[in-house]
Amino acid sequence: MIIEKILGNLRDLPEADTAAFAGLHKERVMLPSAELVKRIQRVTTDHGKEIGIRLPSGSGDLRDGDILHVAETSMIVVSVLPTDVLVVAPRTIHEMGVVAHSLGNRHLQAQFFDASSEYGAEVMVCAYDHTVEDYLRHVGVPYDRQERVLPVPFRHAEHSH
Repeated sequence: MIIEKILGNLRDLPEADTAAFAGLHKERVMLPSAELVKRIQRVTTDHGKEIGIRLPSGSGDLRDGDILHVAETSMIVVSVLPTDVLVVAPRTIHEMGVVAHSLGNRHLQAQFFDASSEYGAEVMVCAYDHTVEDYLRHVGVPYDRQERVLPVPFRHAEHSH
């Protein structure tokens, strides 16, 4: 089977569709966050079914909950594996500026969340790296190491010097 389009996402379904899909058996394609950016790949479901994904150029990244296939009694859904991250929670704008500048010089991929997010605070989230953890500990900026399913994969920002 080759998947050429995403049928929707479990989180975005209208209530009527959610109820219709509730009785279907869900097979999961477990992907690490880094694989979400690939348009073409071969994957295996948690039931051992091998499928190909070939999304058109310009397609967005895969997301946790994306519906790849629906049949009479089952559906295939993307499940993103948790990523080992550092959740950095600076206390002041100055602290944030210093940390962001220092980590930016390392070309570290980061995501930023506000207080209305699942983190409940304004935080910067980056992939775990022991040198970054050492730096944060050294400068005394609050952080926490967590396993998280991220809403979007980390990706490098385009830039030039």
